[in-house]
Amino acid sequence: MRTAMLKSIRSSLQKSSSTAAGRRSYSSESAPERKVAILGAAGGIGQPLSLLMKLNPLVSSLSLYDIAGTPGVAADVSHINTRSEVVGYMGDENLGKALEGADVVIIPAGVPRKPGMTRDDLFNINAGIVKGLCTAITKYCPHALVNMISNPVNSTVPIASEVFKKAGTYDEKRLFGVTTLDVVRAKTFYAGKAKVPVAGVNVPVVGGHAGITILPLFSQATPQANNLSDEEIVALTKRTQDGGTEVVEAKAGKGSATLSMAYAGAIFADACLKGLNGVPDVVECSFVQSNVTELPFFASKVRLGKNGVEEVLGLGALNDYEKQGLEALLPELKSSIEKGIAFANKS
Repeated sequence: MRTAMLKSIRSSLQKSSSTAAGRRSYSSESAPERKVAILGAAGGIGQPLSLLMKLNPLVSSLSLYDIAGTPGVAADVSHINTRSEVVGYMGDENLGKALEGADVVIIPAGVPRKPGMTRDDLFNINAGIVKGLCTAITKYCPHALVNMISNPVNSTVPIASEVFKKAGTYDEKRLFGVTTLDVVRAKTFYAGKAKVPVAGVNVPVVGGHAGITILPLFSQATPQANNLSDEEIVALTKRTQDGGTEVVEAKAGKGSATLSMAYAGAIFADACLKGLNGVPDVVECSFVQSNVTELPFFASKVRLGKNGVEEVLGLGALNDYEKQGLEALLPELKSSIEKGIAFANKS
């Protein structure tokens, strides 16, 4: 039973949103050496994310970093009989060693959201953490693909871009805000309401990664369900936007969305690794530097490749409800982006 379960987990991780035949046949036998570093590995997201990345056959070296608790997490995860070698690093003085030679850096570091706390409340603490970690990335692995999970993503991605620009290492193709959890939620909620198998569902989610800036495009969902009313689409949109709050309230003060976020982070990191390794047609939604709207950053479908972002894809046809949602989110997303840039440049 354990073997079957492990195969199932590996299989789900190896499949991103689209699973072209070429991608399905790609195996670890042909995979090059790849180092993945997780910054914040001992936290609520970091621990399950470390487990999931240990299960990924595309990872040859797994570097776990946190300010405390990392040796225990690393020892625990290292006993799992999969390909990657695991090393844990603890404390500021070991951050450079953790990052050296990394191909992909995943950043879930920061404090979690608590009941009554908005994503904006997280800003000052997490912004400072992100700024420090990104400064280290510029020194030790400036060419890594950076997957930003730390909230508020709408601001932390712009912060990272400014840090990288100041250091002369910024490459817009290598910086990603991980919005995959919004896609995961939209797929799950849509499949449940439309009564279709969730494994075959795809729903693009564009905009940002907080509240109304999250815009699921259910008009582009596949398979298309014609049995959903306008009211049901509005409710699905609202639930996708409020998914994080739903979990925070359900955990009653004891945490936020850690397990589902770890899963989403592992899915996106897997897509990045596939892209680096030359797997064709790897497409995921992500918050990246973009010309899709007038804003400098925006989440939409992105084609991943050997250099990170190969192509930022357009929004496609939007219905009237989605056009209204797009207009409504732009001012709020603009404000969050500007707040991140201002924070990065104030000192």
